[in-house]
Amino acid sequence: MPSRGATLIIAKSVIILVVSFFAAAGGYYYYFFLRMPTVKTSVAVLAPVAEVVMGTGVVEPVQWAKIIPYARKRVVELCRCEGQWIKEGQILGRQDDAEERAALHELEIHSSQLDKDLKRLDDDRRRGVVSKSEYERHESELKELNTRVVAQKDRLEALVFRAPMDGMVLRRDGEVGEIAGPTDVLFWVGPPLPTQVVAEINEEEITKVAAGQKALLRNDAFAERALPAQVSQITPKGDPTRKTFRVYLRLPNDTPFRIGMTAEANIVTREKPAALVVPSESIINNAVQVVVDGRIQRVPVTIGIRGTRFVEVSGNLSNGSIVVSPGRNELAERTQVKTGPSSNIAAVDRAPIPDAATTSDPKPLENDPDILVVAEAMSAHIQSVVNDARRNVNNFKTRR
Repeated sequence: MPSRGATLIIAKSVIILVVSFFAAAGGYYYYFFLRMPTVKTSVAVLAPVAEVVMGTGVVEPVQWAKIIPYARKRVVELCRCEGQWIKEGQILGRQDDAEERAALHELEIHSSQLDKDLKRLDDDRRRGVVSKSEYERHESELKELNTRVVAQKDRLEALVFRAPMDGMVLRRDGEVGEIAGPTDVLFWVGPPLPTQVVAEINEEEITKVAAGQKALLRNDAFAERALPAQVSQITPKGDPTRKTFRVYLRLPNDTPFRIGMTAEANIVTREKPAALVVPSESIINNAVQVVVDGRIQRVPVTIGIRGTRFVEVSGNLSNGSIVVSPGRNELAERTQVKTGPSSNIAAVDRAPIPDAATTSDPKPLENDPDILVVAEAMSAHIQSVVNDARRNVNNFKTRR
């Protein structure tokens, strides 16, 4: 039978072992679970992907003209003809021409008197009373005066607003009694069809745009629809101040867009109906970080089409792979990590949205790659802001 002292020693040893065990377990839990980095992840999936060039523009007729006053004078007549069809040369309005008519009347009286004097001088020249040089001087003066009469008639005609082409009065501005000049547009005239969107594209992306490419247009008036268009022309010379190029997007005749509306243009430069894609923010130095058995594994990839949010990749990556998104450059290979919330590409980008076509039946987004393109384009600006904020935070931590 052990002595009391031996029993105390054994009890103390057991207590020390138990405390050591729990201390070791706590240290293990703290090191491997509390200090273990947590990463956000996404899933590599097969999905439609497209490279989109974005711009903004205004809907205009393909052929149209502005009617602007020649001189700054009071308006005395304007037709009430918005939306009406007109013929080339039809009078649409007038400016006050009282002063010009008075000047013309004076010139015509003077011209008539000179004409009578010239006929009399012609008779005198034949009788030898007047010299030939004096007759020619009066003849030259009459020709000059007649030229001034023609010019004054042209000034009068310039105060009349005439239709420059067959078409429709698309818009009328101004009222009778107002003063209007060369900086004021009184009428927009032209055939209402066909129409186009005149968009401005940044010079950094204009090299990707070509005639014939399809485009998808957005406007808040058609929030649930993406409306089709096609690149018809690119202006040869850009604006060096704004650093943009003008691109013309032809609209179908049945488009619901109205002249003067603004549109967000998404020009599809490259696309694939199905490609392995990952979020663009998950790519670091042409590689992605894949989580395999709770550890980081770096997988080099080749980048294909760059969408606004997702990027086509190829390499030793399969559909369903768990990738770190956004990528964590500070995490070394084989680092053990905990995975946080996972963003599901399919769930985020394939919510049902009505089809862009003019049918009444909605079509799921997963069956319509065009709508996916627009969905990506709409979130591009927000995503870029988020990425900039993350980079700023990382730079601040590095400086500290």
